Amino acid sequence: MKARFVLAWAFLLGWIGAHGASPLAQSFNLPTANRALFEKDGEEKFFVGTVGKPWTSGTFGCVRSDGWQIHEGLDIRCLQRDKKNEPTDPVLATADGTVAYRSNKPSLSNYGNYLILRHQVNGLEIFSLYAHLREIRTDLKAGQAVKAGETIATMGRTSNTREGISRDRAHVHFELNLFYNDAFKSFYKKNSPNQRNDHGDWNGQNLVALDPRLIFLEQQKRGPKFSLLHHIQSQTELCRVTVRATNFPWLKRYAPLVKTNTVPQGGIAGYEVALNFNALPFELIPRAASELKGKTKFQLLSVNEAEQKKNPARRLVTQKSGRWELTSHGLNALELLTFPAAK
Repeated sequence: MKARFVLAWAFLLGWIGAHGASPLAQSFNLPTANRALFEKDGEEKFFVGTVGKPWTSGTFGCVRSDGWQIHEGLDIRCLQRDKKNEPTDPVLATADGTVAYRSNKPSLSNYGNYLILRHQVNGLEIFSLYAHLREIRTDLKAGQAVKAGETIATMGRTSNTREGISRDRAHVHFELNLFYNDAFKSFYKKNSPNQRNDHGDWNGQNLVALDPRLIFLEQQKRGPKFSLLHHIQSQTELCRVTVRATNFPWLKRYAPLVKTNTVPQGGIAGYEVALNFNALPFELIPRAASELKGKTKFQLLSVNEAEQKKNPARRLVTQKSGRWELTSHGLNALELLTFPAAK
């Protein structure tokens, strides 16, 4: 009997490994039935590239315009089509969560129709985004709970871009994001007073993305040992800065990313922040006034030149006369990060 139980359990674990369906084995599931990502040389069957470009242009990162344009998600190829050759794949919730935002006005965003879900994983709040949808399940409302693997939408090719998305390139654009700032609407109004903000706090500028592909592959490799927190803390550093700010929402929302530090008498005057190439703050260290260099609000401490050369698209830093400095893009990212919480 014991031997039969062991064999049955081994079979179950093998099935789970092949299908990736166990909540114990991974925190996130693929958002469609397309599983070619896990097949040998299956990338071309999984990713949709841009027009005339290879599948790599449908992956995450500095993969477009010779590395100078960033793509913050995965473009996942459809498997099913109707008689008009339109995609019909069900789009699935990547993890248990709640509906954060939905947009059924494709003319208002490059995302077309899109849906955002909120998840709690390893003590972190993370948001999954599903874009270019043909339709979103009509009953889904903000705050409504969903389960991992639950159908939430139908794949499509909606967008407001001039060239549109052709039938042969139909896909779901999928992102995993952290959330910059609860006061984004106020920040945007202050810094872009003449620009529309049709999506409030759910404007794409207020979401900072992780590479879902790396997360899926690491989950498959590590199984129950996978930790989203460790994954984020292990990001490759692009640059390190100090910020003279102490009251911004990221500190509470992502408290596990804030390291402990014995601050001298006088209290915390700012933070030392490590950013990856996509301006994601993955390590924050409290600093006293005596530990902060310079007098400016933001001070660049160091730059990983190899990482900047490899992933330059966000243009956060630049080199002038042999010295590195923050660009307007880098300063804007830090201003958004440290914009004070509403009182």
